Amino acid sequence: SLSSVLLMGKSGSGKTSMRSIIFANYIARDTRRLGATIDVEHSHVRFLGNLVLNLWDCGGQDTFMENYFTSQRDNIFRNVEVLIYIFDVESRELEKDMHYYQSCLEAILQNSPDAKVFCLVHKMDLVQEDQRDLIFKEREEDLKRLSRPLACTCFRTSIWDETLYKAWSSIVYQLIPNVQQLETNLRNFAQIIEADEVLLFERATFLVISHYQCKEQRDAHRFEKISNIIKQFKLSCSKLAASFQSMEVRNSNFAAFIDVFTSNTYVMVIMSDPSIPSAATLINIRNARKHFEKLERVDGPKHSLHMRMR
Repeated sequence: SLSSVLLMGKSGSGKTSMRSIIFANYIARDTRRLGATIDVEHSHVRFLGNLVLNLWDCGGQDTFMENYFTSQRDNIFRNVEVLIYIFDVESRELEKDMHYYQSCLEAILQNSPDAKVFCLVHKMDLVQEDQRDLIFKEREEDLKRLSRPLACTCFRTSIWDETLYKAWSSIVYQLIPNVQQLETNLRNFAQIIEADEVLLFERATFLVISHYQCKEQRDAHRFEKISNIIKQFKLSCSKLAASFQSMEVRNSNFAAFIDVFTSNTYVMVIMSDPSIPSAATLINIRNARKHFEKLERVDGPKHSLHMRMR
């Protein structure tokens, strides 16, 4: 039987906007024209080549939610690998939100006790900046307590900054069956070419799926910022009927290379040794492609994941 990823949350919590930005190449301002999901929207997203996410974006209205926990309970909550629950941080019905979340957890415990649980405290941009840390911390403590005996990982998110990419990268990381082997090979590659850091991006979504760093970097949000910037640049290219393939950025301190890597990934290599010419790094990237392509084919995902967005 197929594993599934459930995305749930009340109506208006931001599920459709998230799906559109991560999987359908929307930019944040374009999501304003999206209406509420009245019934069910269904789509397939090919991710990392042969991993298929089966997206079910369902209305979060009370009647639908009650139905999920009664007549559809066994069908929806069986074989769940990951549950993602979206909370609108400004919701005026927090008690009802928590009730639905706990009902969801009960169904998970009964049908898929090994599922990983993620909670996204969403629309954080609507909270005053000096209040965000406090509000998120309070919400996180409540959710962790309510989730027991299941462990729950919480993220604060907004469609207007890099937090959405950070959360989804962390979640997608859980879906890659051969991620440990991928990271080992990425570390070997980074050490061989003497790179400061190497990042692997999924080609369609530009989510960071693996990385290795040899030197400490100051900006903890750099991956998500790069994802956002490059994705917007790719969209600009597509509007001009051009396709983005590679980029090199260089200054006196470092050189950054972004290039097509395998059929499913882009790679970013950061070098700070000025004695290593660009041509050498580009040849090393080209030579590594074959090895990583083989890794994807031999150890890549063998199953489809059904993602039902509720």
